[in-house]
Amino acid sequence: MIKIFKVTAILEGFSYIFLLANMVINKHSNPELYKMLLFPIGMSHGILFIGYIYLTFILKARQNWMLKDIAIIILGSLIPLGAFFIEKKYLKNA
Repeated sequence: MIKIFKVTAILEGFSYIFLLANMVINKHSNPELYKMLLFPIGMSHGILFIGYIYLTFILKARQNWMLKDIAIIILGSLIPLGAFFIEKKYLKNA
């Protein structure tokens, strides 16, 4: 289960970066490409985000995470590059 969470965290982090890069780079310079990429990147990010949150609560009991740890893990999914930090700090030894 930890391995699935690690993969989900990394993929969620990359999808978030791609979503932000699409918004920053393509929105003004190439609006057609922006609109074309928005749905697939946004949908994949949304699914990965939901999976990340779901797996966080499943692993809460197995890993004996406290409420503070859960809050940090969830905040890590909201901050760009935060999922990579969470993967290194909380899942390194798992």
